[in-house]
Amino acid sequence: MNKETKKSTYFYNLPDELIAQKPVEPRDHSRLLVYNKTTKEMAHKKFYNILDELNKSDVLVINNTRVLPARLFGKKPTGGKIEILLLRKLKLNEWEILLKPAKRVAVGTQINFSDKLTGTVLKKLENGNIIMQFDVDGIFEDIINQIGIMPLPHYIKKDLEEKERYQTVYSKKATSSAAPTAGLHFTPELLQKIKDKGVKIVEVTLNVGLGTFRPVTKENILDHEMHSEYYQISEESATIINNAKKAGSRIIAVGTTSVRVLESASKQDGTLTESSADTDIFIYPGYKYKVVDALITNFHLPESTLIMLVSAMCGIDETIKLYEKAVEERYRFFSFGDAMFIK
Repeated sequence: MNKETKKSTYFYNLPDELIAQKPVEPRDHSRLLVYNKTTKEMAHKKFYNILDELNKSDVLVINNTRVLPARLFGKKPTGGKIEILLLRKLKLNEWEILLKPAKRVAVGTQINFSDKLTGTVLKKLENGNIIMQFDVDGIFEDIINQIGIMPLPHYIKKDLEEKERYQTVYSKKATSSAAPTAGLHFTPELLQKIKDKGVKIVEVTLNVGLGTFRPVTKENILDHEMHSEYYQISEESATIINNAKKAGSRIIAVGTTSVRVLESASKQDGTLTESSADTDIFIYPGYKYKVVDALITNFHLPESTLIMLVSAMCGIDETIKLYEKAVEERYRFFSFGDAMFIK
Protein backbone atom coordinates (compact mmCIF):
# COMPACT_ATOMS: atom_id res chain seq x y z
CA MET A 1 0.00 0.00 0.00
CA ASN A 2 1.26 3.45 -0.85
CA LYS A 3 0.04 6.83 0.37
CA GLU A 4 -2.55 7.17 -2.41
CA THR A 5 -4.25 3.88 -1.56
CA LYS A 6 -4.36 4.22 2.26
CA LYS A 7 -7.76 5.25 3.61
CA SER A 8 -6.24 7.05 6.59
CA THR A 9 -4.41 9.41 4.21
CA TYR A 10 -7.77 11.09 3.54
CA PHE A 11 -8.71 11.79 7.16
CA TYR A 12 -9.27 15.25 8.63
CA ASN A 13 -10.81 16.35 11.93
CA LEU A 14 -14.30 17.81 11.58
CA PRO A 15 -16.23 19.19 14.56
CA ASP A 16 -19.86 18.01 14.57
CA GLU A 17 -21.15 21.58 14.80
CA LEU A 18 -19.80 22.31 11.29
CA ILE A 19 -22.08 19.69 9.69
CA ALA A 20 -24.83 21.82 8.14
CA GLN A 21 -28.33 20.80 9.28
CA LYS A 22 -30.27 23.14 7.02
CA PRO A 23 -29.57 25.07 3.81
CA VAL A 24 -28.64 28.74 3.60
CA GLU A 25 -31.23 31.17 2.26
CA PRO A 26 -31.04 32.47 -0.41
CA ARG A 27 -29.32 29.50 -2.02
CA ASP A 28 -26.48 31.52 -3.56
CA HIS A 29 -25.53 33.20 -0.26
CA SER A 30 -23.61 30.16 0.97
CA ARG A 31 -19.86 30.66 1.24
CA LEU A 32 -17.39 29.78 -1.52
CA LEU A 33 -13.77 28.78 -1.06
CA VAL A 34 -11.92 29.46 -4.33
CA TYR A 35 -8.72 27.47 -4.90
CA ASN A 36 -6.28 27.92 -7.78
CA LYS A 37 -4.53 24.60 -8.56
CA THR A 38 -1.63 26.34 -10.30
CA THR A 39 -0.80 29.13 -7.86
CA LYS A 40 -2.18 27.28 -4.79
CA GLU A 41 -3.87 30.52 -3.73
CA MET A 42 -7.12 30.52 -1.74
CA ALA A 43 -9.87 33.13 -1.56
CA HIS A 44 -13.01 33.28 0.57
CA LYS A 45 -16.14 34.54 -1.14
CA LYS A 46 -19.90 34.09 -1.43
CA PHE A 47 -21.32 31.59 -3.91
CA TYR A 48 -22.85 34.31 -6.08
CA ASN A 49 -19.24 35.47 -6.69
CA ILE A 50 -18.86 32.37 -8.89
CA LEU A 51 -19.97 34.67 -11.70
CA ASP A 52 -16.68 36.57 -11.42
CA GLU A 53 -14.70 33.32 -11.55
CA LEU A 54 -16.19 32.15 -14.85
CA ASN A 55 -14.97 33.06 -18.34
CA LYS A 56 -17.33 33.54 -21.27
CA SER A 57 -15.74 30.59 -23.08
CA ASP A 58 -16.34 28.17 -20.19
CA VAL A 59 -18.72 25.23 -20.26
CA LEU A 60 -20.59 24.48 -17.04
CA VAL A 61 -21.78 20.86 -16.81
CA ILE A 62 -24.76 20.23 -14.52
CA ASN A 63 -26.51 17.02 -13.45
CA ASN A 64 -30.23 17.48 -14.09
CA THR A 65 -31.35 14.52 -11.97
CA ARG A 66 -34.18 14.97 -9.49
CA VAL A 67 -34.52 13.29 -6.11
CA LEU A 68 -37.48 11.02 -5.53
CA PRO A 69 -39.06 11.37 -2.08
CA ALA A 70 -38.07 7.74 -1.82
CA ARG A 71 -38.87 6.89 1.82
CA LEU A 72 -42.30 5.25 2.05
CA PHE A 73 -44.20 3.87 5.03
CA GLY A 74 -46.65 1.00 4.72
CA LYS A 75 -48.35 -1.86 6.51
CA LYS A 76 -48.33 -5.63 6.10
CA PRO A 77 -51.64 -7.55 6.05
CA THR A 78 -50.97 -8.33 9.74
CA GLY A 79 -50.85 -4.60 10.50
CA GLY A 80 -47.09 -4.57 11.06
CA LYS A 81 -45.40 -1.32 10.05
CA ILE A 82 -42.86 -1.31 7.20
CA GLU A 83 -40.49 1.34 5.92
CA ILE A 84 -38.93 1.12 2.46
CA LEU A 85 -36.44 3.14 0.50
CA LEU A 86 -36.56 3.14 -3.30
CA LEU A 87 -33.05 2.47 -4.59
CA ARG A 88 -33.17 1.66 -8.29
CA LYS A 89 -35.84 1.31 -10.96
CA LEU A 90 -35.45 -2.00 -12.78
CA LYS A 91 -38.45 -1.91 -15.13
CA LEU A 92 -41.96 -0.46 -15.19
CA ASN A 93 -43.21 -0.37 -11.57
CA GLU A 94 -40.47 -2.80 -10.46
CA TRP A 95 -37.79 -1.50 -8.09
CA GLU A 96 -34.85 -2.61 -6.02
CA ILE A 97 -35.59 -1.36 -2.51
CA LEU A 98 -34.22 -1.33 1.01
CA LEU A 99 -36.86 -2.64 3.41
CA LYS A 100 -37.04 -2.37 7.20
CA PRO A 101 -37.41 -4.81 8.89
CA ALA A 102 -36.46 -7.07 5.95
CA LYS A 103 -36.10 -10.33 7.92
CA ARG A 104 -39.77 -10.38 8.87
CA VAL A 105 -41.08 -10.06 5.32
CA ALA A 106 -41.46 -13.16 3.14
CA VAL A 107 -41.48 -13.32 -0.64
CA GLY A 108 -45.06 -12.76 -1.81
CA THR A 109 -45.94 -10.41 1.05
CA GLN A 110 -48.09 -7.48 -0.03
CA ILE A 111 -47.46 -4.07 1.55
CA ASN A 112 -50.10 -1.35 1.53
CA PHE A 113 -48.73 2.20 1.23
CA SER A 114 -51.92 4.10 0.35
CA ASP A 115 -55.28 3.53 -1.28
CA LYS A 116 -53.49 4.02 -4.63
CA LEU A 117 -50.24 2.14 -4.05
CA THR A 118 -49.40 -1.40 -2.94
CA GLY A 119 -46.22 -3.40 -3.35
CA THR A 120 -45.44 -7.12 -3.51
CA VAL A 121 -42.10 -8.63 -2.45
CA LEU A 122 -40.83 -10.54 -5.49
CA LYS A 123 -37.33 -11.54 -4.42
CA LYS A 124 -34.71 -11.15 -1.70
CA LEU A 125 -31.21 -10.33 -2.96
CA GLU A 126 -27.88 -11.50 -1.52
CA ASN A 127 -26.97 -7.91 -0.58
CA GLY A 128 -30.02 -7.75 1.68
CA ASN A 129 -32.11 -5.61 -0.65
CA ILE A 130 -35.53 -6.54 -2.03
CA ILE A 131 -37.11 -6.58 -5.48
CA MET A 132 -40.64 -5.15 -5.21
CA GLN A 133 -43.42 -4.97 -7.81
CA PHE A 134 -45.79 -2.03 -7.32
CA ASP A 135 -49.49 -1.97 -8.19
CA VAL A 136 -50.42 1.62 -8.94
CA ASP A 137 -53.74 3.39 -9.37
CA GLY A 138 -52.47 6.42 -11.29
CA ILE A 139 -48.97 7.70 -12.14
CA PHE A 140 -46.27 6.19 -9.92
CA GLU A 141 -44.13 9.35 -9.64
CA ASP A 142 -47.16 11.51 -8.78
CA ILE A 143 -48.18 9.18 -5.96
CA ILE A 144 -44.61 8.99 -4.62
CA ASN A 145 -44.43 12.79 -4.60
CA GLN A 146 -47.63 12.88 -2.54
CA ILE A 147 -46.81 10.27 0.09
CA GLY A 148 -43.00 9.96 0.04
CA ILE A 149 -40.43 11.59 2.30
CA MET A 150 -37.03 12.89 1.20
CA PRO A 151 -34.24 10.41 2.10
CA LEU A 152 -31.83 12.88 3.68
CA PRO A 153 -28.28 11.72 4.51
CA HIS A 154 -27.78 10.14 7.94
CA TYR A 155 -25.77 13.11 9.24
CA ILE A 156 -28.73 15.51 8.81
CA LYS A 157 -30.75 15.16 11.99
CA LYS A 158 -33.45 17.76 11.29
CA ASP A 159 -36.50 17.26 9.08
CA LEU A 160 -36.63 19.26 5.88
CA GLU A 161 -39.36 21.88 5.96
CA GLU A 162 -39.62 22.17 2.18
CA LYS A 163 -39.00 19.22 -0.18
CA GLU A 164 -37.81 21.46 -3.02
CA ARG A 165 -34.88 22.63 -0.93
CA TYR A 166 -33.23 19.24 -1.51
CA GLN A 167 -33.63 19.69 -5.28
CA THR A 168 -31.55 21.77 -7.65
CA VAL A 169 -33.51 24.51 -9.43
CA TYR A 170 -32.71 22.79 -12.74
CA SER A 171 -33.73 19.25 -11.71
CA LYS A 172 -35.84 17.38 -14.27
CA LYS A 173 -35.63 13.59 -14.10
CA ALA A 174 -36.86 12.09 -10.81
CA THR A 175 -34.54 9.09 -10.68
CA SER A 176 -32.18 9.67 -7.74
CA SER A 177 -32.05 8.68 -4.08
CA ALA A 178 -29.82 11.65 -3.17
CA ALA A 179 -29.24 15.15 -4.52
CA PRO A 180 -26.27 16.34 -6.58
CA THR A 181 -25.61 18.79 -3.75
CA ALA A 182 -23.05 21.08 -5.41
CA GLY A 183 -25.91 22.29 -7.60
CA LEU A 184 -28.08 23.32 -4.65
CA HIS A 185 -26.30 26.71 -4.50
CA PHE A 186 -27.57 27.95 -7.86
CA THR A 187 -30.64 30.17 -8.26
CA PRO A 188 -32.49 30.79 -11.54
CA GLU A 189 -31.25 34.40 -11.44
CA LEU A 190 -27.61 33.37 -11.00
CA LEU A 191 -27.88 30.83 -13.82
CA GLN A 192 -29.30 33.52 -16.10
CA LYS A 193 -26.41 35.86 -15.28
CA ILE A 194 -23.97 33.06 -16.06
CA LYS A 195 -25.65 32.48 -19.45
CA ASP A 196 -25.69 36.21 -20.14
CA LYS A 197 -21.94 36.26 -19.60
CA GLY A 198 -21.60 33.78 -22.47
CA VAL A 199 -20.94 30.62 -20.47
CA LYS A 200 -22.54 27.52 -21.99
CA ILE A 201 -24.55 25.38 -19.56
CA VAL A 202 -24.71 21.71 -20.55
CA GLU A 203 -26.89 19.04 -18.95
CA VAL A 204 -26.03 15.43 -18.20
CA THR A 205 -27.82 12.91 -15.96
CA LEU A 206 -26.50 10.64 -13.25
CA ASN A 207 -28.90 8.77 -11.00
CA VAL A 208 -27.35 9.45 -7.60
CA GLY A 209 -27.64 6.39 -5.39
CA LEU A 210 -27.24 5.96 -1.65
CA GLY A 211 -23.97 4.19 -2.40
CA THR A 212 -22.46 7.65 -2.66
CA PHE A 213 -22.63 7.75 1.17
CA ARG A 214 -21.20 4.25 1.65
CA PRO A 215 -18.11 4.53 3.85
CA VAL A 216 -14.76 3.12 2.83
CA THR A 217 -14.13 0.43 5.46
CA LYS A 218 -10.91 -1.13 4.16
CA GLU A 219 -7.57 0.55 4.87
CA ASN A 220 -6.47 -0.36 1.33
CA ILE A 221 -8.94 1.66 -0.74
CA LEU A 222 -8.43 -0.70 -3.70
CA ASP A 223 -10.37 -3.29 -1.68
CA HIS A 224 -13.40 -0.96 -1.56
CA GLU A 225 -16.39 -2.12 -3.62
CA MET A 226 -17.38 0.98 -5.57
CA HIS A 227 -21.09 1.71 -6.02
CA SER A 228 -22.63 1.75 -9.49
CA GLU A 229 -24.85 4.51 -10.89
CA TYR A 230 -26.62 4.95 -14.22
CA TYR A 231 -25.70 7.93 -16.41
CA GLN A 232 -26.78 9.51 -19.69
CA ILE A 233 -25.14 12.11 -21.91
CA SER A 234 -26.85 13.37 -25.06
CA GLU A 235 -25.29 13.89 -28.48
CA GLU A 236 -25.87 17.64 -28.13
CA SER A 237 -24.09 17.84 -24.77
CA ALA A 238 -21.20 15.69 -26.01
CA THR A 239 -20.76 17.87 -29.11
CA ILE A 240 -20.72 21.14 -27.16
CA ILE A 241 -18.11 19.78 -24.74
CA ASN A 242 -15.95 18.31 -27.54
CA ASN A 243 -15.96 21.59 -29.43
CA ALA A 244 -15.10 23.53 -26.29
CA LYS A 245 -12.19 21.20 -25.51
CA LYS A 246 -10.84 21.66 -29.05
CA ALA A 247 -11.03 25.43 -28.61
CA GLY A 248 -9.10 25.23 -25.34
CA SER A 249 -12.05 26.25 -23.16
CA ARG A 250 -12.50 25.04 -19.60
CA ILE A 251 -14.95 22.25 -18.80
CA ILE A 252 -16.27 22.92 -15.29
CA ALA A 253 -18.16 20.10 -13.60
CA VAL A 254 -20.81 21.07 -11.08
CA GLY A 255 -20.40 18.33 -8.49
CA THR A 256 -18.74 14.96 -8.35
CA THR A 257 -21.75 13.38 -10.06
CA SER A 258 -21.09 15.41 -13.22
CA VAL A 259 -17.42 14.38 -12.98
CA ARG A 260 -18.46 10.72 -12.88
CA VAL A 261 -20.52 11.13 -16.05
CA LEU A 262 -17.86 12.98 -18.03
CA GLU A 263 -14.94 10.79 -17.06
CA SER A 264 -16.96 7.58 -17.53
CA ALA A 265 -18.31 8.55 -20.93
CA SER A 266 -15.05 9.82 -22.40
CA LYS A 267 -12.63 7.98 -24.62
CA GLN A 268 -8.91 7.92 -23.81
CA ASP A 269 -8.39 11.07 -25.91
CA GLY A 270 -11.00 12.93 -23.86
CA THR A 271 -13.70 13.02 -26.53
CA LEU A 272 -17.33 12.23 -25.73
CA THR A 273 -20.14 10.56 -27.63
CA GLU A 274 -23.81 10.11 -26.84
CA SER A 275 -23.99 7.29 -24.33
CA SER A 276 -25.82 5.74 -21.41
CA ALA A 277 -24.54 3.04 -19.08
CA ASP A 278 -23.87 2.08 -15.49
CA THR A 279 -20.60 3.38 -14.07
CA ASP A 280 -18.63 2.29 -11.03
CA ILE A 281 -15.71 4.60 -11.78
CA PHE A 282 -13.40 5.14 -8.79
CA ILE A 283 -11.33 8.30 -9.06
CA TYR A 284 -8.42 8.69 -6.64
CA PRO A 285 -4.90 10.18 -6.87
CA GLY A 286 -3.00 8.84 -9.84
CA TYR A 287 -6.08 9.21 -12.04
CA LYS A 288 -5.56 11.58 -14.99
CA TYR A 289 -8.65 13.66 -15.77
CA LYS A 290 -9.55 13.43 -19.46
CA VAL A 291 -12.41 15.95 -19.68
CA VAL A 292 -12.85 17.94 -16.47
CA ASP A 293 -10.66 21.01 -15.95
CA ALA A 294 -12.31 22.58 -12.91
CA LEU A 295 -14.83 21.59 -10.25
CA ILE A 296 -17.56 23.20 -8.16
CA THR A 297 -18.14 20.97 -5.14
CA ASN A 298 -19.31 20.81 -1.55
CA PHE A 299 -17.06 19.61 1.29
CA HIS A 300 -17.10 15.83 1.73
CA LEU A 301 -16.81 13.31 4.55
CA PRO A 302 -13.35 12.30 5.79
CA GLU A 303 -12.01 9.13 4.14
CA SER A 304 -14.84 9.11 1.57
CA THR A 305 -14.52 8.25 -2.12
CA LEU A 306 -15.57 11.84 -2.85
CA ILE A 307 -12.64 13.45 -1.02
CA MET A 308 -10.45 10.97 -2.91
CA LEU A 309 -11.90 12.27 -6.18
CA VAL A 310 -11.06 15.84 -5.16
CA SER A 311 -7.56 14.72 -4.14
CA ALA A 312 -7.03 13.33 -7.64
CA MET A 313 -7.53 16.87 -8.93
CA CYS A 314 -5.61 18.87 -6.30
CA GLY A 315 -3.21 16.37 -4.77
CA ILE A 316 -3.69 14.71 -1.38
CA ASP A 317 -1.67 17.13 0.74
CA GLU A 318 -3.26 20.20 -0.83
CA THR A 319 -6.76 18.76 -0.46
CA ILE A 320 -6.27 18.05 3.25
CA LYS A 321 -4.87 21.59 3.68
CA LEU A 322 -7.96 22.98 1.95
CA TYR A 323 -10.27 21.03 4.23
CA GLU A 324 -8.33 22.00 7.34
CA LYS A 325 -8.50 25.64 6.28
CA ALA A 326 -12.25 25.31 5.72
CA VAL A 327 -12.60 23.93 9.26
CA GLU A 328 -10.49 26.77 10.63
CA GLU A 329 -12.62 29.33 8.77
CA ARG A 330 -15.81 27.67 10.04
CA TYR A 331 -17.23 26.70 6.66
CA ARG A 332 -20.36 24.54 6.73
CA PHE A 333 -19.87 20.94 5.58
CA PHE A 334 -21.65 18.23 3.57
CA SER A 335 -24.97 18.28 1.68
CA PHE A 336 -26.41 21.58 2.98
CA GLY A 337 -22.99 23.12 3.51
CA ASP A 338 -20.82 25.63 1.68
CA ALA A 339 -19.02 25.18 -1.63
CA MET A 340 -15.57 25.14 -3.13
CA PHE A 341 -14.44 26.10 -6.62
CA ILE A 342 -11.26 24.33 -7.74
CA LYS A 343 -9.92 26.03 -10.84
